[in-house]
Amino acid sequence: MDPLASSHQGTGEGMILSPGTHSLSESSYTAHPRFLELQEELRSALFTAVSDGTPKQYLVQATTEPALSELRHDIDLFARSPVPKPRLINYLKNWITECAPYLDKFDEARHFGVHIPILARESPGLFYAILAFSARQTERKAGLRNCHDSLELYQESIRWVSPGLQAKDPNVLVTACVLAVMELMSVSPQDWRRHVDGCAALFDCFSVNGFSGGHLQAVFWCYVRMELCGVIVSNGAERTVLPLEKWVPAVSLGQASESIEDNEKRVRELFLEQSRLTPDMHANWAVYLCAKACDLVCRRTRYLELGEYDTTDPRPFHEQWNRLWDELQYWLEQRPRAILPTKSTNMQGDRMFPEIFYAHQAAISSNQLYHTACILLLEVKPPTTLLSSSHLASSVWHARRVCGISLTNPHPGNLINAIQPLFIAGKLLSHRREHIAVAKLFKAIEQTTGWGALWRLRDLEAVWGYETNEILSVI
Repeated sequence: MDPLASSHQGTGEGMILSPGTHSLSESSYTAHPRFLELQEELRSALFTAVSDGTPKQYLVQATTEPALSELRHDIDLFARSPVPKPRLINYLKNWITECAPYLDKFDEARHFGVHIPILARESPGLFYAILAFSARQTERKAGLRNCHDSLELYQESIRWVSPGLQAKDPNVLVTACVLAVMELMSVSPQDWRRHVDGCAALFDCFSVNGFSGGHLQAVFWCYVRMELCGVIVSNGAERTVLPLEKWVPAVSLGQASESIEDNEKRVRELFLEQSRLTPDMHANWAVYLCAKACDLVCRRTRYLELGEYDTTDPRPFHEQWNRLWDELQYWLEQRPRAILPTKSTNMQGDRMFPEIFYAHQAAISSNQLYHTACILLLEVKPPTTLLSSSHLASSVWHARRVCGISLTNPHPGNLINAIQPLFIAGKLLSHRREHIAVAKLFKAIEQTTGWGALWRLRDLEAVWGYETNEILSVI
């Protein structure tokens, strides 16, 4: 999931360029003083709750079957909103039909589309959060410049966050995550850490991870997909806010002395066991491995450029690289049937990209992230490492598959998740026809989903050697 850049001066690879006037719903929203105040108010409430040691038990219990919120008291949530009820109903419908499927793309149980709206009936903060998200998506997709329903609803949701924490409302973590996604839909990507750090603090404080079960597990993986997009945007300069070791269950006291290799094996077995139960977890595993690739690149960059000693993993870089590469290939070999392509064709004739069709929606992004992770690792491959497979060792081969997956599978949620992989892959393409095909993808993502994508196309134009908007003007 990806934000829309507001402004950033400079050109060249790794720089975030201003989207100019071509992005949908370009307005003063991102610089709106009230929005900035509310954003800071939300972060302050979350960090205060964590620092005050708010009891954890209520969120731990919520991983199974959450009780009704203590905040309800038969409040008419529609009547309290400053937005007219007919528009609120439309936003609720839009959440079910468009927004939730974007967030549920790795979740067969459809927690965002089915379970969370039910929870929202008893949780005012969550109720207004999903409406704010839906309103913002509607505004952006329609290109509305003077409609600020989303800001009104965002404000109303934040008003309930502190009371929710005090009342031990188990849905406050879900509320915080939905609001973070909404913020990232609306503001510049270089600020991504400010939008996820409050969520990271809550997940850490309440020991919620990718194996917690229930709707909190689904919310966790939604959150870390934001983290992954952020670290890719940082171009190797930053690590995830929530450390990767906290994405999985903590090591028990009896295992505290386990080695790095033992820990990697334990995590692999956790994912593999859950993957046998649901293909969703195999897709989440790809998110985790791609984040690990970004982390390795970042640690390598900091060592080479800043001389930082790597305290995370004392093993030589080539050994870390080889182990992670093997993990990625193991992920590929162990894919359940649902994550395999239903049909694929190679590049033939004048076809620029392979056609790779997936029936299961989680297969689309997860396979794309596998290829993205391979590209990232190949960029820093140790010179002494030799790979036996010629196509797996080719960054361009992986890049064409990233593009082919998006062209063949137009699921909107996966197109949103493809913005960063398409940027990584696009940098490796050299032919103008390929550039135009990728540019059309970025334009389609923004027009059909409301999510900012054209700012990333402008980054690619600089990498490809074009003037700003040169490719955009011909599609």
